[in-house]
Amino acid sequence: MANSSSISEFLLLALADTRQLQLLHFWLLLGIYLAALLGNGLISTAVACDHRLHTPMYFFLLNLALLDLGCISTTLPKAMANALWHTRHISYAGCAAQVFFFVFFISAEYSLLTVMSYDRYVAICKPLHYGTLLGSRACATMAAAAWGTGLLYSLLHTANTFSLPLCQGNAVAHFFCEIPQILKLSCSESEFLRELGLLSTSAFIGVGCFVFIVVSYMQIFRAVLRMQSEQGRHKAFSTCLPHLAVLSLLISSGFFAYLKPYSISSPSLDLVVSFLYSVVPPAVNPLIYSMRNQELKDALWKLMTKYIWKAMNCPSLSLHVL
Repeated sequence: MANSSSISEFLLLALADTRQLQLLHFWLLLGIYLAALLGNGLISTAVACDHRLHTPMYFFLLNLALLDLGCISTTLPKAMANALWHTRHISYAGCAAQVFFFVFFISAEYSLLTVMSYDRYVAICKPLHYGTLLGSRACATMAAAAWGTGLLYSLLHTANTFSLPLCQGNAVAHFFCEIPQILKLSCSESEFLRELGLLSTSAFIGVGCFVFIVVSYMQIFRAVLRMQSEQGRHKAFSTCLPHLAVLSLLISSGFFAYLKPYSISSPSLDLVVSFLYSVVPPAVNPLIYSMRNQELKDALWKLMTKYIWKAMNCPSLSLHVL
């Protein structure tokens, strides 16, 4: 019977049994990954380069795009490599790194989405105090707190998870190393309950953040419905509803993945649920936020036309120099 000291690698879940399906999954994951890189990269560049987007809302959106890039880059590259090279192996250190960075990015993103709900609340319910409550220093502090929360959670959960004695083999029933799947390999009930208690504490804090978000949006929608201007209501809903949709998907699927009873657990269900909170949000966030935001669409269009114009003129410029 294996233990954690003798385990040098883990075996991840194979996404398909046949070689043709493995290659199909590789191309699908590659398409999703490239779309996420392109979308989040464009948003990050547009917000950083366009001075009109140097506002608290877009500052937080820039941080969200960076977290999405980190989150999806933690899970998909290894899954794509395994599908392409017909393998399931991941080293012990690689598995620990996946857990650390995934928990870091996903916890920081949830904290940032909580901050973004406060930003929308102040912008709509207390617009006269917006500049005071959300100045540059306050925004930087809240963003740093979100990243710091993710770092703290990742350190605690990674250290605790990989201190567990493992005696149930080394097969992780998932396409990336996830805490609930590693806990299934534990053979120490006391250590297992310790990590389960830590997860429950994190979930309790997460519920507190969720209550804060719900109360914030109740106030927001109440204020929006009292607006006389139809254009104002449309603009408020266009900035709030995408945030609420992304948040609902992340919370519902994430809580279900980490807190569901083992009695209803199955590899296919775990795969779908984890895909919903680890891959879908980073891939669709750029589309959701850019399609319903005219200012961001204008900035992206300006950015793309600028680089297309430079690309078209570079050859002629080079010939002229020569």
